[in-house]
Amino acid sequence: MKILIVSQYFWPEDFKVNDIAFDYAAKGHEVTVLTAKPNYPKGSFYKGYGLFTRRNETHKGVKIIRTPIVPRRGGGAFFLVLNYLSFVFFSFFTSRFRVKGSYDIIFCHLTSPITAALPAIWLKKRFKIPLVLWVLDLWPESVENTTNIKNKHLYRYLNKLVKYIYTQSDHILVSSRYFIDSVEEKLGGNKVPISYFPNWAEDIFVEDLKDSIDLPALPEGFNIMFAGNIGEAQDFESIALAAKKTQGRGINWIIIGDGRKNDWLKKEIVKKDITNIVLLGRFPLNTMPDFFKKADAMLVTLKDAPIFRLTVPAKIQAYMASSKIILGMINGEANDLIKDSEGGYAVPAGDYESLAAKAMDLKNLNSEEKKNMEKSSRKYYLKHFSKSVLFQNLKEIFEYSTEIDTH
Repeated sequence: MKILIVSQYFWPEDFKVNDIAFDYAAKGHEVTVLTAKPNYPKGSFYKGYGLFTRRNETHKGVKIIRTPIVPRRGGGAFFLVLNYLSFVFFSFFTSRFRVKGSYDIIFCHLTSPITAALPAIWLKKRFKIPLVLWVLDLWPESVENTTNIKNKHLYRYLNKLVKYIYTQSDHILVSSRYFIDSVEEKLGGNKVPISYFPNWAEDIFVEDLKDSIDLPALPEGFNIMFAGNIGEAQDFESIALAAKKTQGRGINWIIIGDGRKNDWLKKEIVKKDITNIVLLGRFPLNTMPDFFKKADAMLVTLKDAPIFRLTVPAKIQAYMASSKIILGMINGEANDLIKDSEGGYAVPAGDYESLAAKAMDLKNLNSEEKKNMEKSSRKYYLKHFSKSVLFQNLKEIFEYSTEIDTH
């Protein structure tokens, strides 16, 4: 099969679309990727890349066509919008003049921005082949919930744009079942198949640990570990309150990562004299399996906001793949997944008192109960989120989609 992937983000940037491209290439398929010059997340071009340099390359058997883009810089609104629009602008010419050959299907990896799907639509019409969208972020909901923009005219336009993009596709994949209602509403009765296609864990969380890595020692007691971005969305206000309620009860809250909320959290620990939060800082991804192994349970949290009820943080799959007990303070599908797996406890977003109570419940489980939870977590991952299962589903979707008459 000849597959053309369109994604604003691609290797060496770290996104799940990389796995799809390299896996299909390894299996003998011809894979071409139209993408931008890498600049995420730091906002500057990766070493060796420039606005008009290194336009074409091949990596792991994947042919990569790179279009110019204005770097996102520090992520401020002006440069972020410029970054989004420049990808569309330059991709118009790239898709028209530099993407050559023949293809069987187009696969569009669609995180923010939604506009990144436009080059895929142009290529679909040019080559008269089916287009499969993988929607990982809902628009305009994401814009409404992560910005202070209140312009009704903007959202009216964005809704029209999203409807156009969805209706131009031949199959829509959603990373959360909670996305389906929004997608169906935007389709407005147009019959486009929708399939659930979630994220999976990186290979390092699935494979057996080989050589252990020298890491900081954890304190004695029951250690609940958070690994990831220390940001506004993760509701560290409630985490701090839960930690305070469990202080002196043999429970430690281990925080690995960095982010905008890190300095606030340091001050909050001092201000409220919280002695059972341990900040370890940021570590590379390859150290996470060893950190997870040291923890008694893993923590996942998001604030109570409409968009977050639809979101499943990718760390949940990593925790499950690592056979870890999960403690969640989160709403929506993520809450459902934790409960359905029987591999942990989940409480409503913002409910720090219940979080503290469930932390105590986990600590008080006997060793057999803890092992059963760990086994359930891993079993659930292998059944629902393993890469082999998901990629087989994707293969069947591609084969089904190529039978559609797009002429």
